[in-house]
Amino acid sequence: MTLVAGIDSSTQSCKVSVRDLATGKEVRSGKAMHPTQTVVDPDVWWTALLEAVADAGGLEDVVAVSVSGQQHTPIFMDGRGFAVSPSPLWNDTGSHPHMVALNDELGRDEWIRRTGLPLTLSDTVVKLRWLRDTNPVAADRTEAVAVVHDWLTWRLMGYGPGTGGIEEFITDRSEASGTAYWSGDTGEYCVDLFELALGKIAHLPRILGPLDSAGTTGSGIPGVAPGIPIGVGSGDNAAAALALGLVEGETVLSLGTSGVVYARSSHTVHDFGGYVCSYADATGDHLPLVATLNAARNFDIGARILGCTHAQLSELALQAPPGSEGLTLLPFFEGERTPDLPHSRGSLLEASLTNFTRPNFARAVIEGTIASQVYMLDALEASNVPTSRLILIGGAAQSNAVQRVLSEMVSVPISVPESDEYVTKGAAMQAAAALDGGFPAWAMESETLPATTAQPEIGGQHAAAKLALGYVETVSKERSTV
Repeated sequence: MTLVAGIDSSTQSCKVSVRDLATGKEVRSGKAMHPTQTVVDPDVWWTALLEAVADAGGLEDVVAVSVSGQQHTPIFMDGRGFAVSPSPLWNDTGSHPHMVALNDELGRDEWIRRTGLPLTLSDTVVKLRWLRDTNPVAADRTEAVAVVHDWLTWRLMGYGPGTGGIEEFITDRSEASGTAYWSGDTGEYCVDLFELALGKIAHLPRILGPLDSAGTTGSGIPGVAPGIPIGVGSGDNAAAALALGLVEGETVLSLGTSGVVYARSSHTVHDFGGYVCSYADATGDHLPLVATLNAARNFDIGARILGCTHAQLSELALQAPPGSEGLTLLPFFEGERTPDLPHSRGSLLEASLTNFTRPNFARAVIEGTIASQVYMLDALEASNVPTSRLILIGGAAQSNAVQRVLSEMVSVPISVPESDEYVTKGAAMQAAAALDGGFPAWAMESETLPATTAQPEIGGQHAAAKLALGYVETVSKERSTV
């Protein structure tokens, strides 16, 4: 059996998946946790990778490896490869004022026009300004900037602190697209935007093509044989899209801690409404993406309040009628990104003595969460990225209530693929491409949900609730796109 390995260095952990090259089936795996802090020494990611490799039984027997991982998060290095500062994660909120400053200086619409990104505090360019403003000495020492996947690939190639070799950094289009100093229209870095943020020029990773090899593994890495081909790697959502075999017209809805909707597109998106991020995918196309802050963790809250399990929450929800007899939850518990309501909180509306029941509350939690995701599908549609088939993945994808409510709110076919670690699988496919220049055709089982009767009152209730609270609906067909 010939084996390849995919690595996912996510926000929470590092996962290693060793797979059969012929079938894509996982043979063994390993995992190591990352710290919970949002500003960390980047060495924690390398340590976790080595621990996950060991937990997976080592990689001495694989013929290729590739890394995917969290987007945006930078490592700032000097010319010898030493980190000059701890790294702020993509979800560290300390860079919010620096995002505001960059938007004020260049103009919100100009960022969208140049990069396809409505600038957020997650983007790498914002972290550059954070470094410049909070640690100008470190900013002055910075000679190279790479994101996590780039840096781990570089480490696997045998480089590291004190080795130099910053000119050997590589990346792919998907990771470059999340920096907000790269243009999907030209395929080139916007170096002036990098300089605007950091105040100087630094070395940026060379951007490789989807089927390229980054190089080979170096010697002396515990659990990793030297000379193994390394795939180009990608950002996490791009890797998952590759593993799912996403084609144009299909849209993925991922229900995890947050909600993410993304689609494959042959064209870039410039959403001046401010929601759709025009990322690149791992195939050479584009991956327009929209996200909510609140998703499956809403179900944690609902289950905790009702004193039940997630399975029981689903069962209770299915006992209630569509619309929960008017009971409506807007699940903006931690503020919201889509719609843009950073200071809002969750709201329960239209409760009465008759409709405030356990089943109705359980269904209101499910409906409120799904309504937020459907709102994101509308944002894609308004940006000329239509959906003809919806692919439901994530930790909540197997919930019967989630599947039912989603089927009642969208008119397109919905499929639920077999459970898998799609990011590591996508990375493993890139490892395979480093061997023979092509992605493997691995089979994947998928179930199409039965069609149900449309229940437009669910979406109507949520639109009315947002209107009642003064939230402005900004997703519309009239949104300006190019």
